[in-house]
Amino acid sequence: MPSMTMIQALNSAMDVMLERDPNVLVFGEDVGYFGGVFRCTAGLQKKHGINRVFDTPIAEGGIVGAAVGMGAYGLRPVVEIQFADYIYPAMDQLTSEAARLRYRSGGEFSAPITVRSPCGGGIYGGQTHSQSPEALFAHVCGLKTVMPSNPYDAKGLLIAAIEDDDPVVFFEPKRLYNGPFDGHHDRPVKPWSGHPLGEVPEGYYRIPLGQAAVLRPGSAVTVLCYGTMVHVALAAVEESGIDAEVIDLRTLVPLDLETIETSVRKTGRCVVVHEATRTGGFGAELSAQVQEACFDYLEAPIERLTGWDTPYPLAHEWHYFPGPARVGAALKRALEY
Repeated sequence: MPSMTMIQALNSAMDVMLERDPNVLVFGEDVGYFGGVFRCTAGLQKKHGINRVFDTPIAEGGIVGAAVGMGAYGLRPVVEIQFADYIYPAMDQLTSEAARLRYRSGGEFSAPITVRSPCGGGIYGGQTHSQSPEALFAHVCGLKTVMPSNPYDAKGLLIAAIEDDDPVVFFEPKRLYNGPFDGHHDRPVKPWSGHPLGEVPEGYYRIPLGQAAVLRPGSAVTVLCYGTMVHVALAAVEESGIDAEVIDLRTLVPLDLETIETSVRKTGRCVVVHEATRTGGFGAELSAQVQEACFDYLEAPIERLTGWDTPYPLAHEWHYFPGPARVGAALKRALEY
């Protein structure tokens, strides 16, 4: 089985679906001839043609609006928003049109579109290239929200997203594009080659949306995380020596509450970790869901470890980024009760 970076895995997923389904299209800013700012679509236009993979103007509302119309007429567009920070001009099309089309038409029309977008920090992108706005979309009924943490999942989840008849917002932690990142920015960069989840089949496979993965079994505390924070959490667990169970949510909507409940009822403790700002973040929803489903089993308050309620600072990036030390401290707090 070949080793792939997340970039290569995402490219492979789109390549597979362009070959399998003539209704699949790929478009966005610079995704055609240039192959995307991160090269996730490199070579796809040359292989599948300019009518299947093409560039658009810098107009996120227009990109998603066109995708909604195409989806209503039976196509399956896969569009790229170059950075998650620039997805806001498309919010109206996503929340008022794509998310509502099936409901408002009584099932006569749907919007089977996939909106890909790099997200998160750790690359010195500053306030306008580091945001994690996943909670905004998880709040909108009718949208599905996905964030993979590794190449194997990225390909399988993207294929499932493209095949889904509902609109899917597919966030890609750009700090993970070329290798796993455990939050230690002062250590050498690790590649995906050699990592077990960097081994990706070349052909078709899918990972169902709404299915979390238990990456590390444990008995002392449950850690709920996704995206880059999966690797940070695993590093924190290893460094702290705490026997924590680490769950990669993979998809925020639909949420695999069954896996979460099973784990928390076993451990009696829960730590929620995400990179996005704290207030109104998806961690608040996770905390509420755990409290409602597992209240009688909890032996300690639920801990939330997140980014700060400020714009992502360029000069103080590693004070903002929830690193292993902060996660480890949260794990220890959860065990104090």
